[in-house]
Amino acid sequence: MPIGLLTLEIHISEAQSLKDKRQVLRSLKDRLRAHFNVAVAELEHQELWQRSKVGVVSISGDGKHLEESLAAVAAESERLLGRDLVSQEIDYFEDSE
Repeated sequence: MPIGLLTLEIHISEAQSLKDKRQVLRSLKDRLRAHFNVAVAELEHQELWQRSKVGVVSISGDGKHLEESLAAVAAESERLLGRDLVSQEIDYFEDSE
């Protein structure tokens, strides 16, 4: 069963506090979870005001569907974050069980 991981590197230049950063991330996470039924979590840089690494995970019985789904999530993330999105990377893993 294929598992997909989308990693988003984010720089929120307007954030002046952790509260500002959390507001941006909460909005992103809520939107992605609601529209795409994916798991979303901040992976790194929790203590920094303007930087974050967010992971988005999805699993599917169909590899093609998984690829299309994560591509849509990546496009929506880019649309939502704009210039705050520094980079994104998609990795796929195969569950051997």
